[in-house]
Amino acid sequence: MFGLVCSLIVMESDLVKISKDPLNHCDTVDFVKDVSAGAVSVFLGTTKELFEGKKVLRLEYDVYVSMAEKQLHGICSDIRKKWSVCKIALVHRSGLVPVGDISVIVAVSARHRRDALEAVAFGIDTIKSTAAIWKKEVYESEDGVWKENAECFWT
Repeated sequence: MFGLVCSLIVMESDLVKISKDPLNHCDTVDFVKDVSAGAVSVFLGTTKELFEGKKVLRLEYDVYVSMAEKQLHGICSDIRKKWSVCKIALVHRSGLVPVGDISVIVAVSARHRRDALEAVAFGIDTIKSTAAIWKKEVYESEDGVWKENAECFWT
């Protein structure tokens, strides 16, 4: 589909990153920490070993990088309109992601926990429903299957 590229964009208090390399959740949490924040909420999406009884070998993500980056920045903007947050990080893998590895990180700091928790939930749901990121599950027993997210508006 689209080329695999590592991209990192930091704008003010938002981190948007698409990476072919393994993701480091500690670095991401360090980015969103802020002395004015009383809460840091984090979602880590990882590759699980089984799906509907089938052994998963890996996930393969194909990303339209420039479009996905614009969409992730838009999600950051939407979060800031809805909640009072300090910093936001939306980080996603591209390429091959083995079982147990992190494929997506959504991290938000805020003065109060409710804002951070709700913003993280909104962030991951919106990434899954709108971002130009496609996931293929590769199984031990059969060919890989491109997955549709239930959240996608076009499914």
